[in-house]
Amino acid sequence: MELFFLILVLLVVTRLFGELAERLGQPALIGELVSGVLLGAVFAQEFDGGMLEVLHELQESRVFQALTELGMFFIMLFAGIEMHPKEVAAHSKSAILTAVGGMIVPIALGIALGWYVLPDGEAKLAQSIFIGIALAVTAVPATVRILIDLDLLKKGIGQVIVAAAVFDDILSLVLLAWLTGLIGADASPSLVDIAIIAGKVILFFVVVIPAGRFLFPLIGKHLDKVHVKEIDFSIIVIIALAFGLLAHALGLHLIIGAFTAGVFFGPGVAGEKNYDSVRSKVSGVTFGFFAPLFFASIGFELDLSAVFKVPVFVLALIIFAFIGKLVGAGAGALLSGLGKRESFAVGVGMSARGAVELVIAGIALDAGLFDVKGSDSPITESLFSSIVIMAVVTTLLVPVLLKRVMNSKPESWGDH
Repeated sequence: MELFFLILVLLVVTRLFGELAERLGQPALIGELVSGVLLGAVFAQEFDGGMLEVLHELQESRVFQALTELGMFFIMLFAGIEMHPKEVAAHSKSAILTAVGGMIVPIALGIALGWYVLPDGEAKLAQSIFIGIALAVTAVPATVRILIDLDLLKKGIGQVIVAAAVFDDILSLVLLAWLTGLIGADASPSLVDIAIIAGKVILFFVVVIPAGRFLFPLIGKHLDKVHVKEIDFSIIVIIALAFGLLAHALGLHLIIGAFTAGVFFGPGVAGEKNYDSVRSKVSGVTFGFFAPLFFASIGFELDLSAVFKVPVFVLALIIFAFIGKLVGAGAGALLSGLGKRESFAVGVGMSARGAVELVIAGIALDAGLFDVKGSDSPITESLFSSIVIMAVVTTLLVPVLLKRVMNSKPESWGDH
């Protein structure tokens, strides 16, 4: 029953804070993140005993973690449903250039920052690379929610940002594998290992692209003949889960499969009526239940101690996080043919972080990257918390900044 109480509290609090954010002219995402920060970083850690401590303990449970993972899953499924293959292909050049630029510059800045501030030791290189990867990753679910809240997801610029963020996610898998190998084996993986990872990515798309192009139209033709209630919703979830499990089996992230399944589901495949029905159902399940839990869980991870221990380092991380994306992703977007103002907006939109950041930090934590014997450096001790704070702060600031950038004639942005 405690789990149900946790869900009840989270839904009430996140919805209230989301409404408050909307009334203040900000996306609901900000309110949901703040509610998680308050519940997780303030109340649950400052009070001993009672239901607040129960909430703090329950958010570590496997069931609750599964719910937050479903939040990621359904957010990406909905994002895919909102997009279409032809539109994604139309923005692929911009997305690839944006993704590459948005990875190279932040990684370089992160490695340079880590090499400058971290103490000498065997783990210094791995820790510096970790900072670079953490600065380079874009949190796809958070970015999608921001674009949805600002009514930008269906516009050209929104699709460039999401497609680039997905490419970023794929590129980060290669880097994460390299980092994991560097931590575990004291040496980077061989070219053969990297080739195997790239081969898995290619294999995933070799399987899902034909399946998406032929399976969905085939199902769409016979959908009206099935009498089981809500079968349209069940089918899209089943296929999304199948694609997600395939991605997971190949060492990719589950959300890539969910997003890909959504992309191939459109009005031309299932019919306008079925498409609108499924879109409405997925939207209700996502933003009425799973998404608030997911974004509140990100806020739970915030440990404020690093702000007081190493404030300059935390501030540097946040600044470098924005500069890296503004320069890298913005330059990539500019080279692809977008205007200066649009390119700046792409750089801002690519600066949101969250779930993937926490996954990378958790893997590094489990691998002992922050457990350096004989080191009394406050930066090393607070590195994990600093990265989490950077992820939350950037995600909080992105919708505010993006809304300001897009404030001039937002209806005309990215329609070309």
